[in-house]
Amino acid sequence: MKSSSQRGVSMVLCAVLLVMFSGASAALHGLHRIHDESTPEEILYIPSAKALKRMSLGYTGLLADIYWTRAVQYFGWNHKHRSMDYHLLYPLLDITTELDPHLVVAYRFGATFLAQQPPNGAGIPDKAAELIERGIKANPDEWRLYYELGFLNAMERHDYLAAADAFERGSKVPHAHPFLKVLAAAMAQHGGDLETARLMWQTTLETTDDKMIRQNAEHHLQALDVDETVPKLEAIVQQFREKTGRQPTNFLPLIQAGWLRHVPTDPLGHPYKLRPDGKVEVQDPDALPFIRQGLPAGRQGPFEPLKQVM
Repeated sequence: MKSSSQRGVSMVLCAVLLVMFSGASAALHGLHRIHDESTPEEILYIPSAKALKRMSLGYTGLLADIYWTRAVQYFGWNHKHRSMDYHLLYPLLDITTELDPHLVVAYRFGATFLAQQPPNGAGIPDKAAELIERGIKANPDEWRLYYELGFLNAMERHDYLAAADAFERGSKVPHAHPFLKVLAAAMAQHGGDLETARLMWQTTLETTDDKMIRQNAEHHLQALDVDETVPKLEAIVQQFREKTGRQPTNFLPLIQAGWLRHVPTDPLGHPYKLRPDGKVEVQDPDALPFIRQGLPAGRQGPFEPLKQVM
């Protein structure tokens, strides 16, 4: 039989737990209600990880998950509306990873959200690198963090030696993907070419199950196909003009003359368009968000030519 004092302690503990769970339920309900009724700028409820830790009663992991969810929702809302302002994204990720330094997904995917230029991301690759370095410090055996850092240094910060260093460091982690050594060598020797970029995006595609990251990698691989194909088509058109003295306005004369087998199509299966000036365009540039070639006249790509940027 329990003593009356033991029963009293048990009752007090039960009451405390009921209050805590009720409070957590109410807080989560309130967060969802605020999210549904408010603009994304109101998502950052308490901008202090220290204050949140004191309030969490030890449930920092739960709060980290909540803030990570909010970071993803904030990014998704801005991305959907093609916003040029992601100013709350880094604070949300900063709080998330301070609450739970071992939430690896927040470092990996958060850095991607931070690095890409608006409207595809926040456009702050230095902050993205800072975030990943913190992740590596807290999780030194997570080889994917070194991969993300190397990828970021190459693609967004244009620092190929730093990229090679990150890949090399990651290749020494137990159970690291063997491609890290390949990428380290590629960055050190050939950084900047299309094949290296293709290798990196293909590795990203093969090493993540996240739907958004996979879609991002697929879009970049499609863009690389366009950026490689369009200059080749334009060179063929120029050679045809020099050879025959005729400027084709579509691809039919080149097919009839045997210069092409069929009307060329982009990675989405849409036929390329040939302009009167000999330039080649894609039909739907919005469906291929990262292309630099094949854009309508006057429209700029999302970043500089790959030879200068990779």
